[in-house]
Amino acid sequence: MEVRAVGKRLRVPPRKARLVADEVKGKHAIVALAELRYHPSKGARLIREVLRSAVGNAVENHSLEPDSLIVRNILVDEGWRLKRMRARAQGRGNIIVRRTSHVTVVLEDGEPFQMPRSNAKPKPRPKFESPKPSKKKAKKEDAAVSDEAKVEDAVAGEVAANEEEPVAEAEAAAEPAEEAQAPEEPKAEDAPEENKE
Repeated sequence: MEVRAVGKRLRVPPRKARLVADEVKGKHAIVALAELRYHPSKGARLIREVLRSAVGNAVENHSLEPDSLIVRNILVDEGWRLKRMRARAQGRGNIIVRRTSHVTVVLEDGEPFQMPRSNAKPKPRPKFESPKPSKKKAKKEDAAVSDEAKVEDAVAGEVAANEEEPVAEAEAAAEPAEEAQAPEEPKAEDAPEENKE
């Protein structure tokens, strides 16, 4: 069964409206309405109004389900031309033609629309495996690991030695202080040479 709705004198050029109409031909009416809702052009808004009217006619007048309606055809014909003038230099004027469109939407009854199944499993993510090291590289890596262990042991030994050093340094600093307090007596060898003669 065919249901139609007509929009007359829509303020959009037919050439631009046909671009939008071709996008929704053959689709379910509810899908076409959803697509036209987010289309950026002015023609999409006007064609959507006519399509909503056609769906309303089908539901009210023919008791059809809106889910089962399919857009069979959308005809976009040229409507009135509104002529306007734009002032130009030296008293001249250019004629601006504002074109309008007559849009006819034809719907037919078909199979009910079914949403795509959402329980479909997503594609598995690709696995990126690192290349396996060769035997030579494995030996080098083992040697590097053992070198790192040696360095860690040496660092640990240095830390332990550094903890003992402050005590030893304090003892060493105390010994010269005692020596400074007790003056040394001059030795016979250090005596001046004049006395020996």
